[in-house]
Amino acid sequence: MTLQTSNIMPDLVATRRHLHSIPELGLSEFKTSEFVAAELTALGYDVTRGLAKTGIVATLRNGTSTKSIGIRADFDALPIQEETGADYASTHPGLMHACGHDGHTAMLLGAARLLAERRQFDGTVHLIFQPAEENFGGARLMMEDGLFERFPCDAVFGLHNEPSLPFGHFAFLEGPMMAAADECKITVVGQGGHGAEPHAAADPIVCGASIIMALQTIASRNIHALQSSVITVGAFNSGVASNVIPERAEMNLTVRALENNVRDELEHRIRLIAEGQAASYGMRAEIDYERGYPPMVNHKSETDYVRAFARRFAGDDKVSDLPRPFMGSEDFAYFLEERPGTYFMLGTAKTGNDPALHNPKYDFNDDILPVGATFWTELAEDFLKGA
Repeated sequence: MTLQTSNIMPDLVATRRHLHSIPELGLSEFKTSEFVAAELTALGYDVTRGLAKTGIVATLRNGTSTKSIGIRADFDALPIQEETGADYASTHPGLMHACGHDGHTAMLLGAARLLAERRQFDGTVHLIFQPAEENFGGARLMMEDGLFERFPCDAVFGLHNEPSLPFGHFAFLEGPMMAAADECKITVVGQGGHGAEPHAAADPIVCGASIIMALQTIASRNIHALQSSVITVGAFNSGVASNVIPERAEMNLTVRALENNVRDELEHRIRLIAEGQAASYGMRAEIDYERGYPPMVNHKSETDYVRAFARRFAGDDKVSDLPRPFMGSEDFAYFLEERPGTYFMLGTAKTGNDPALHNPKYDFNDDILPVGATFWTELAEDFLKGA
């Protein structure tokens, strides 16, 4: 880290903690969006609001080059009741910045300030403040509102804090880094009856249990052993009384894959098993299958570039490749389907036993704020350096 950021550290912390105190769910980040837009306007950026309702793009031009870079921070929160006990804790009951998006936004606002003050680049910087990463696919919605047509980017970059990684450590992965995330609801339609006379009914609970067990064979018997996939039945609901056979049983699945051909096969097999098992019990299965975020696939050239830059920035000992992809999902994947770029992890560990992301006791590590702000600043300057 070469820039001196001690003079802005108090402002970075104040910004992060203010954002932490006003968490808002996706597409409802009205206070957050107002605050971010006001900060960027004061710094002299061309600020465009309203993409995906609350999203913001802040543009700064310098020099004569036509080259451009996009850097993204997400700013939505989660429906979690905070348990940190911090004096800047959430003032919105049942809502919390439990994933560090407040920190992502504060770091990019810090970079916005440094870029505006220094102006040591030749080209255009587009800072993308994105809503609804956690649920509604704000990245896709911003693109539907013309993000890359209105704000062309030669490459786009993003990061996520990771409390399990050593402080200040950068971790990369070329190719598939995070999984597609699909949702499936299976409803088994049977025939209700008396629990003492099951022969006179068609029990959807027994059928549903058979479907759940059969689904577990897909990853082990239909997908190549070296291709990652996950099918988890997170909910199975049916019936209200011990002596009543219900009419229906419902199960909700999350389905994950790193490759689109595997994703297609998982859906195909889930449908076959659910419908076939139901038919074998004399029932039918209604299947509502919804495609969610696609796999997030980092581009080789941009990953190589940022990895090499991180080594110059932080030192070889603080840069590594991830040992494997994550089966979690990230809607930055939509950006990478349309533009070259890469997404990486920045370690924020405090004690080595920090609460995980999405934990009600999680709190972003403010000490990393100047590292992130400086990294984004110097990356933009390097990417847009003059000839």
